[in-house]
Amino acid sequence: MTAQTTAQTRARTLGELLQTPEYAGRTPFDGQRRLVQDEVRDNLTRKLRSGEELFPGVVGYDDTVIPQLVNALLARQNFILLGLRGQAKSRILRAITGLLDEEVPVIDGVDMPDDPLNPIGAEGQHLLEAHGLDLPIRWLPRDARYVEKLATPDVTVADLIGDVDPIKAARLGTSLGDVRSMHFGLLPRANRGIFAVNELADLSPKVQVALFNILQEGDVQIKGYPIRLELDVMLVFSANPEDYTARGKIVTPLKDRIGSEIRTHYPTDIRLGMDITAQEAVKEEGVVVPPFIAELIEDIAFQAREDGRIDKLSGVSQRLPISLMELACANAERRSLVSGDSPVVRVTDVYAGLPAITGKMELEYEGELKGADNVAKDLIRKAAGAAYARSYGSADTRELEKWFDQGNVFRFPQGGDAAAAIKASSEVPGLSDFAAQVAQSSDDAVRVSAAEFILEGLYGRKKLSRAEELYAAPEPELKRERGGRWN
Repeated sequence: MTAQTTAQTRARTLGELLQTPEYAGRTPFDGQRRLVQDEVRDNLTRKLRSGEELFPGVVGYDDTVIPQLVNALLARQNFILLGLRGQAKSRILRAITGLLDEEVPVIDGVDMPDDPLNPIGAEGQHLLEAHGLDLPIRWLPRDARYVEKLATPDVTVADLIGDVDPIKAARLGTSLGDVRSMHFGLLPRANRGIFAVNELADLSPKVQVALFNILQEGDVQIKGYPIRLELDVMLVFSANPEDYTARGKIVTPLKDRIGSEIRTHYPTDIRLGMDITAQEAVKEEGVVVPPFIAELIEDIAFQAREDGRIDKLSGVSQRLPISLMELACANAERRSLVSGDSPVVRVTDVYAGLPAITGKMELEYEGELKGADNVAKDLIRKAAGAAYARSYGSADTRELEKWFDQGNVFRFPQGGDAAAAIKASSEVPGLSDFAAQVAQSSDDAVRVSAAEFILEGLYGRKKLSRAEELYAAPEPELKRERGGRWN
C-alpha cells in the first residue's frame, strides 16, 4: 500500500484488495509471501540509494555499528546487539521499524496478524475459506508491528509462545491439541512484524529453546501438544556481555542460529557524546548551557569510564551526562526563580547534580571506601581540568596563580546579579578578561559561568585548591605532585 492511499480508498475486503495495483493478479492461497526480512531489505536498499537517513537519533555509530547492522539486514539475518548499558541498543531495535512498509493488510477479527491471501493460522485459514473475497481486512501500521519484551528469569513459554485455553476449546468444540484452542503469546502476535527481546541472557534455557525451535523448525510443543506455526517474524535481540556470566547465558543452539553478533560501544569522542546528550536531555526553554559547561558535563562520563574506582564491566551509561545535564539546568532555573539570577548553567549547578552521578556508578572496593559523593566530586574536578586543558591549557595564568599563592582566597558569588558577580571576580587579576575570552559573549551571566569554569579548571589541573565555592592556592602536597606535570 502506498503512502498516498487515503482512508477512504483503502480496501476493506480481500476482493477490494485484489483490485489495487499492488495486488493485481494475485489469488487466495497462491503461496506468494513477502517475508518481513524481504520487506526490510527492499526499503533499506531504497533508502541507501536515495541517501536517506537510516536510523534517526542514533549518533556515533556511523563507522562502526551501523555498517554491520546494514549488512545483517541486507543479508536477511536475525541479529543480536551486545553492549553495556546506555549504548542505544533498544533505540536501534526500535528504529528498524522505519524500514517496514507504512501499512500492511491483515485479516480482521483474529488475534494473530495474518496475511489475507496466505494465512498461516488455522483461524485465518478458516475465515478465508468461509468468506472468500468478502474476507474483512484491516490495515496494520508499522509501529504496531514491533513487539518488544524485556527478558526476566520468570518469563515463561506461555508468555512468549502461548498456552492451551480449555475454555476456548470448549467454546469452539475443538480438541486441546487444535491450534484454534491456543491462546497466543507475544511472539505469534508479532507475526508479520519484528519481535525484540531485550537482555536475552536473562531468559531461562527452556524459553530460549522454544524461541529457536519455533523459528528454525516451525513447531513448538504446548503442554505436550505439537503445534506448528510457520511465523513470519524478524527476531532481534539485545544483551549485556556481562550477562553471560553474571546472571545467565545464551544457550548454544540459539546463539548459533543468530545470524550476526554486533557490538555496540560508548561515544569515542567528546563531541559525539555532547551531541547525544544535547539530543536526549530535556531542559526548560530559556535555560542556557554554555559550550564549556556542556563539555565539562560530558567529560565526567568519560572520566568515570576510565576511573579505577568504578566497575568497568557494569559500564557508565550515557544516561549519566543526560541526567546530569537535566539536573544542572533545573538547578540553574531554581537559582533564577529564587534569586533573580539569569538561568545560565554554571559549575555550581553541576555540583548540585551529584545525584545524577552517584546513581549511575557501580563502585569497586576502593570507591566504596571513599564514598560515592567523594568519587563523584573528584570526577567533576578531573573533568573540569581535562575540559579546560583541551581548549585553554596553554593560557598564561601565572598572574592569577601568583595572587592565590600570596595567600588570597576567593569565594565565588553563588547567586544574585550577574554584573555584581563579574565585579567581584575582578579582584582576581586577569580573571575577568580571561572569562570574557572563554565566554565569547557579552552576557554577564555567561561570563560569570566562564569565570567559575576557569577557576574549576585550574583546580582540576591542581593549580588551585577548592573548598565548596571557596578557591585558594593549592595545598603543598598538590604543588609537589604537580611538579613539572602540568607546567
